[in-house]
Amino acid sequence: MQNETLKIALVQTNLIWEHPAQNRIQLGEKINAITETVDIIVLPEMFTSGFTMKPEIVAETMNGETMTWIKALAKAKNAAITGSLVIVENGKYYNRLVFVFPSGNVETYDKRHTFTLAGEHEVYTAGTSKNIINYKGWNICPLVCYDLRFPVWARNVENYDVLLYVANWPKPRISAWDALLKARAIENMSYCIGVNRVGLDANSHEYPGHCAAYDVLGEQLTNIEPNREATEIVTFTKSHIETYRNKLKFLDDKDAFTLNS
Repeated sequence: MQNETLKIALVQTNLIWEHPAQNRIQLGEKINAITETVDIIVLPEMFTSGFTMKPEIVAETMNGETMTWIKALAKAKNAAITGSLVIVENGKYYNRLVFVFPSGNVETYDKRHTFTLAGEHEVYTAGTSKNIINYKGWNICPLVCYDLRFPVWARNVENYDVLLYVANWPKPRISAWDALLKARAIENMSYCIGVNRVGLDANSHEYPGHCAAYDVLGEQLTNIEPNREATEIVTFTKSHIETYRNKLKFLDDKDAFTLNS
């Protein structure tokens, strides 16, 4: 079944450092406070812990408490819920985005571009493949934080409709976040969403939020105030994508390339 519209809630929130149980409590309250019917609820990167380089403290399995919690919440809200958390699997740690359907089905994406500046590559195993998720007839490409700086990885060769980033993106480089989200929307002729956290982490890194959504022409559709917790709902329409892709046909002229793993 294909929906003409897709209604998405962007949750701009602080995170409690390395404390999954407390983060589940506060995020559950924020999600349950959404009274409007939505299709997808988007949480930040590492929503159970903040951007920690100590995965052994917070890592869970795909059958752990957070996955049980998020499946129950998705069912109760009749909405998909997505964000990333620390997962341990076969002795390796992953910064894994989960996309949980109301049915309990789960799609995943492991962050490909681990953030070397913070040493993420030393403790987390990088993903190797994109995953285009079909939800209510919409093709969604989920990526994580540092992936935003790599346009080749995000290139719309799969004809996706929505490019979605979850992040812990710090204040000193927030201008890059704003510019690159808009650029990814324009160059891929897709809607583009970015959900970033707010607040200070235990390393005194400050996060200003700047959650946003852009249409295929790069027009911003959201107006979330920086540096505070908030939830904003945005509605996407299939006709917007089809109108401008058919009229402008920019994707027809994209370069062909092969990406090596």
